[in-house]
Amino acid sequence: MAAPLAVIEEFIASHDLDAEQVDSKTFLITLPGEKKLQTHCALVVGDHSLGINAFVIRKPDENIAAVHEWLLAKNASMYSVAYAINELGDIYLVGRLPLNAVTEQEIDRVLGAVLQYSDSSFNQLLELGFSTAIRREWAWRVSRGESLANLKAFEHLI
Repeated sequence: MAAPLAVIEEFIASHDLDAEQVDSKTFLITLPGEKKLQTHCALVVGDHSLGINAFVIRKPDENIAAVHEWLLAKNASMYSVAYAINELGDIYLVGRLPLNAVTEQEIDRVLGAVLQYSDSSFNQLLELGFSTAIRREWAWRVSRGESLANLKAFEHLI
C-alpha cells in the first residue's frame, strides 16, 4: 500500500485541484461549490491518522443554540466528518481516518462529503445565524440600487 502522503499527492495531481502543500504533512485544498463558492479544507497526515479540517462559516450572530442544535442533528447522518465549533465559535467540518484507510477512493469520498455538507448547509446556516444581517444588507443594497443577485436565496426573509 502506498504511503498516505504519496496517495494524497497523486490524488491532487490526478484531479486538478486547487491545492498546495504547506509543509511536509499538510495539504490545503480549495473545493469549488455553488452556494458556498469555496470551501477550504486541510488534510494533515499525522503519526497515526489523517486529520480533515474544513472551515464552513464564522460564529453566528444570533440564534446560536438553534444553529448548534441543527448541526448536532445533522451530525448523526454524516459520513467521515462532523460539524464542530472552535474556541471562537466558528463552524468547521472535522474528521479523522486511520492511515491505512487513506486511498485515492477514500480521499475522493471524504472530500466529496466535505464539499457536499459545506455547500448544502451554507444557506441554512446563514439564514439561522445571520438573518438580521441579511435583512440589513438587503435594505442597504435596495437603498443604493445595488445588485441583490447573491441574496436572492434569502428573499423570503424580507
